[in-house]
Parts: sequence; structure tokens; C-alpha cells
Amino acid sequence: MAKLILNMDEVQENFFSDASLIGIVSSLPSHRFCGVINRMLDMDFVRKPDSDPKVEIKEETHYFHFYEYNLPHNGGRYGIYRLKSDNEPLLPEVKQLDYLWMIECANSEEKAKSIIQLLRNLPDVQLAQIVETDKLKNAHLLLV
Repeated sequence: MAKLILNMDEVQENFFSDASLIGIVSSLPSHRFCGVINRMLDMDFVRKPDSDPKVEIKEETHYFHFYEYNLPHNGGRYGIYRLKSDNEPLLPEVKQLDYLWMIECANSEEKAKSIIQLLRNLPDVQLAQIVETDKLKNAHLLLV
């Protein structure tokens, strides 16, 4: 019987093919951050504990909160990842960031630019910028 091998590079490439990422710095806890986003930007992010990335760091298991919002009418999806758990980073290459907002839709780059402008007007957001997926060594940890 032939062995089937999952090509993770291909899975990762497909996952991020229509996606853009926004790196965010905000000191708010994840539930409050998403609450602010929901109120100010008229969205409905919901926590998806079953989708929380789980990572073993220094022999401890860390769960990184994941929130999701499915866009009405066009089938797009937004996801917000909390990038820290007990001060341990999910992605060490961007450890200065608190959140990562993933935009999955056909025009994700344009959406990301407009969302960055909205985020920069929120008093609880200190930084919002595009993060290139090909610069993330551990992007596979974002696969949900």
C-alpha cells in the first residue's frame, strides 16, 4: 500500500493564498480587545476555543486565544489570534505584537489597508501594520 504524505508547505500555501495579516499592538486582554472591535467596527468576533493554537513551551502547554468572524454575503472570514500566553509568544519572530488579524477573502490586501486605517483611530491600539506571511517562520501554528 502506498504511503500518503501530507505536504505541509502546500497546505500552508493554500491556507494563506487569499489571506492578509495585520499585526497589532494593544495592551487590552483578548476578550476586551475583540469587544472593542465588535462595537467600534460593527463586527461579531466570537471565541473559538477548539481552534485555539496549542504549543508546548518550556514543558508547559500554552493556549493562544482565537476569535473568528465570518463576513456576511461574500464568504470571507476574519480571524484574530492572541499572540501571547503567560508572556510566551506564539510566533517568536513577531514577539513585539499582541494580536494578529487574518483576513481571508478575494480582496484581502485592500481590506487589510482599510482595516489598518480604522484600527489606527482606536485609542487602545498602539500599532497596526501589514505582516508578510512569508516572513513568518512558524506560520504553520496559525493553521486552524
